[in-house]
Amino acid sequence: MEKRRRTTFPAFLATFVLCYLFWILFTGSFAWQELLAGVVVAALVAWFSARFFVHERPFGFFGKRLFVLIWYCVAIFPWELLKANWDMAKRALSPKLNINPGIIRVPADVPTEYGKTMLANSITLTPGTITMDIDERDGQWWYYIHWIDVQEFDREKAGEAIKGRMEKWLRRIWQ
Repeated sequence: MEKRRRTTFPAFLATFVLCYLFWILFTGSFAWQELLAGVVVAALVAWFSARFFVHERPFGFFGKRLFVLIWYCVAIFPWELLKANWDMAKRALSPKLNINPGIIRVPADVPTEYGKTMLANSITLTPGTITMDIDERDGQWWYYIHWIDVQEFDREKAGEAIKGRMEKWLRRIWQ
């Protein structure tokens, strides 16, 4: 049986600060009631989840990497999402069904499990693609992705078409 991991104070504090920053970012309000509710919610989330998310160097994520993450969340991912939505809207409104569905295996070139998971979720959240599995074979990680319009059978080119700029930015965050 695996030993249960304890929540350390630095891990709790790092998780709390990150959750609280996201609370402020998403609520967009500086009313004292909102800020107080954010403290309570961030503290509860940090208390129950810090041991699952923060394994080493709890404050290694702050600084430049935090700003890159925020930039990814407010600019890079929304742009990729907008492009995918536009593509799906064109397909839905087209009189001819312009799809070529299939499952394709593309390389995953993000160094950490957090990064791989965030990229898989980003791919799934963009319309037209669903990440079905992440698998390691011979030291290389692969995504198995259901793509509504398989345009490319070369794995590298298909990966570029599906992942867009998201992988490059996530490598910066999760290096």
